[in-house]
Amino acid sequence: MKLIESGEAMNQKIIDFYQKGLKYNQIPNEYFKEYDVKKGLRNEDGTGVCVGLTKIADVVGYERINQKKVGINGKLYYRGIEVHDLIYGRYQNNHAYAYEETCFLLLFGYLPDQQELTAFSVILQQEYDLPDQFLETVILQLPSKNLMNQLQQAVLSLYDFDSCPDAVDVDNTLRQGLSIMAKLPSMLCYAYHSMAHHFEKASLHIHYPQKHYSMAENILHMLRADSKFSKREAQMLDLMLVLHADHGGGNNSTFTNVVIASTGTDMYSTVAGSIGSLKGPRHGGANLQVCNMMKEVIAQIGLAADEATIKEIQRRLLNKECYDKSGLIYGMGHAIYTLSDPRAELLKEHLYELALEKHEEERFDFYRRFERCAKEIMYETKGITVSANVDFYSGLVYEMMNIPQDLFTPLFVCARMVGWLAHNIENKLYDGRIMRPATKYVGELQEYIDIEKRKSND
Repeated sequence: MKLIESGEAMNQKIIDFYQKGLKYNQIPNEYFKEYDVKKGLRNEDGTGVCVGLTKIADVVGYERINQKKVGINGKLYYRGIEVHDLIYGRYQNNHAYAYEETCFLLLFGYLPDQQELTAFSVILQQEYDLPDQFLETVILQLPSKNLMNQLQQAVLSLYDFDSCPDAVDVDNTLRQGLSIMAKLPSMLCYAYHSMAHHFEKASLHIHYPQKHYSMAENILHMLRADSKFSKREAQMLDLMLVLHADHGGGNNSTFTNVVIASTGTDMYSTVAGSIGSLKGPRHGGANLQVCNMMKEVIAQIGLAADEATIKEIQRRLLNKECYDKSGLIYGMGHAIYTLSDPRAELLKEHLYELALEKHEEERFDFYRRFERCAKEIMYETKGITVSANVDFYSGLVYEMMNIPQDLFTPLFVCARMVGWLAHNIENKLYDGRIMRPATKYVGELQEYIDIEKRKSND
């Protein structure tokens, strides 16, 4: 028997084994209804199965009237405060940024007074700097083609610089989480510059974080070669961080964090797991699909296209005739929100001022008209009511600020870190058990057959 074969031959054997074993892995869809098992932790109407309790955030997109799901205008609450009120209360009172206040609210449950907010901001600022030699040994020497993988490696590497990395009590979890959160802007910006330098031969720019800057300001400062940014840009990025800070305990990456943490493992492992979850295009990378789809749409029909032309290309998208032929209009619809996504509405309200500053009014207007037409065409062709979700506009925000696509999802990580931390701590406080849901075995029972008596499955 030949034991050493080429890689191609070995790969083919694996495929052959898989094909032969397919019949042992097939589970008919009707089994889920027959055994009353929630596929994908979803109810029959697409809503999520409740698996926990939380006081951190609430995502409201529908009501139940006579056991029927009825759509309403969406609401997002952070600790019982509507995110719309949180943002407008901050910005309209001439306070420049809201993300740090949002982090305090999510973590501790109440709005801080000025002294408390200042003290909290200083705590974060003191944690901005990476450990000695971390930049050189972890990020610059080991560039990655994918920044999400690089962030996972970087977060795991922080474990080795922690004096008590495995302590999982609430106090230490909070200390570790705040330290990771404060360092993420540096790690994602440096990882991007390292990748661009190594793989694209771009000039390497390293700017150290400024202690007097907010998280949003520091990201723009470290990302750009000249470190320059406008107040409008910084406030728009701050808004993006606020809107992505949390989305309830059921979103995939937060649930992943809580599941991993329930085993008693360290904070660095739980965050790395959440980053891996958020990397998936069904979770954190959806705005990339929107941007790429809209580029093709605009290339075909132009920004001045009338509504009839827009609807025609939307029909082609739904009929799998253009772009990626998936039959989807990316950025339209949401698992919870029905009539509107409050995050998308807030972005749309604030995006106009940025569009004016960037001379992008025509593109912004096209997006709004595309959204309106998509709602109509989805109702006309499928009989369903949908709204634009946050991903429809978030990619446009980043593009207007010349933020590279490689950073879209890592910026999501930066924003959502506080949500992961808040739910991690909350779950430690009220439920110390390991999360272990059940699955039902539906395969056949078999007897062991001695290898000399086995017949081929061919």
